[in-house]
Amino acid sequence: MFLATLFLAPVAPAQEPLAVVATTGMIADAAREIGGESVSVKGLMGPGVDPHSYRQTRSDIVALAQADLVLSHGLYLEAQMEEFLHRLSGRQTVVAVAEGLSRDRLLGHTDYENKFDPHVWMAPTLWADVVGAIRDALAEARPEQAEHFGERADAYLEEIEQLSAYAEKATASVPADSRVLLTAHDAFAYFGRAFDFEVIGIQGISTESEAGLRRIRDLVDLLVERDIGAVFVESSVPERNVRALVEGAGARGHEVRVAGTLYSDAMGPVGTYEGTYLGMIDHNVTTIVRALGGEAPEDGMQGRLGEEAR
Repeated sequence: MFLATLFLAPVAPAQEPLAVVATTGMIADAAREIGGESVSVKGLMGPGVDPHSYRQTRSDIVALAQADLVLSHGLYLEAQMEEFLHRLSGRQTVVAVAEGLSRDRLLGHTDYENKFDPHVWMAPTLWADVVGAIRDALAEARPEQAEHFGERADAYLEEIEQLSAYAEKATASVPADSRVLLTAHDAFAYFGRAFDFEVIGIQGISTESEAGLRRIRDLVDLLVERDIGAVFVESSVPERNVRALVEGAGARGHEVRVAGTLYSDAMGPVGTYEGTYLGMIDHNVTTIVRALGGEAPEDGMQGRLGEEAR
């Protein structure tokens, strides 16, 4: 009788995954790594999307309204969504995961007074603290799974630490006179500070600040005077300004090559290693180091560049 009752007893339904909506791909990637099967994550901004100018779509609004937890970046990265996210926080749990970073670790924002450079993911050690904030937000939303989230976060943070060690070793091999990183917009200042590169962006920290003809002329002068031979384009920023630099330098008899495409405000294609945070930074480090005369394996930290995501 007992066995029959046991087999017929109703089974308690499994808890539904926590519905998380993240604004950027980097945040969405971290939430998936930490949450595993316990979360269902939707990222609003995919590969090649510029978060500075992104505005929420109708489908985004529906997803945000139905989410158990909304993870935004903050630090004025989602400039065009800021007012909407503020209103949403009145009735949804919205956590700006980078806002908790100590201000003495942040760089000033040249385009907007009293704001900070939001591109903190470019320094793995800084991004590790943001990952901690994502872990804490998930744990607060599902306290009964806090230990599970903590264990997965610890494993992910170990991978970020390995990435940081690889980046330090590889970038140290770039000759001192070649440590100039000129890109489409000023997204790499934290990278420069972490790994001792001079960073020059054609546009400012926000892609909303257009580069004028005078800025292009000044940078052409810089390329010629300092004999800089390599510049980089970005996956989420149009190439026209970089191409203008190359052509301007060429007109003055100075050859400049586009040394590669970097992932700045968005990760690589979905389903690829570069479409993860680890792969994004691995790609950037490897591309920069090899282009500027340093030593790094062609296929990156663990030989995974160009692979599908695991």
